[in-house]
Amino acid sequence: MKITQETDYALRIVLFLSKAGIDNCIEAKTISESERIPFRFALKILRKLTKAGVIKAYRGINGGYALNKTPENITLKDVVEAIDGPICVNRCLYDAAYCNLNRTNTCTVHKALDNVRETLLRELESVNFKNLMEKE
Repeated sequence: MKITQETDYALRIVLFLSKAGIDNCIEAKTISESERIPFRFALKILRKLTKAGVIKAYRGINGGYALNKTPENITLKDVVEAIDGPICVNRCLYDAAYCNLNRTNTCTVHKALDNVRETLLRELESVNFKNLMEKE
């Protein structure tokens, strides 16, 4: 699994909003400039994070973005999946047509990669944004 640039930016945005506090509404331009993310790209990421329920958007003159949950209730997995969709290390794990199990009745790779995926998911779920703020 490779973390995309978009996901990296999303993680930085959520960490920035976590530091600002759950009740602080921050303008997209401020987020973009503070995190050095191109403005239009930041807007795209903010829309995805809002759609996933990680953050909430406020419209109007005093509009902006804020966390939708407390930092301890937002994990790395939440943000990664909000941007890139479900985490999968090999397509045979989510599409049986690509698995040797259908051709040979055994797929040792499938079981091994499923274990890797489960370990990765547990690790991503174990780190929340409160943890990250405490490490800075």
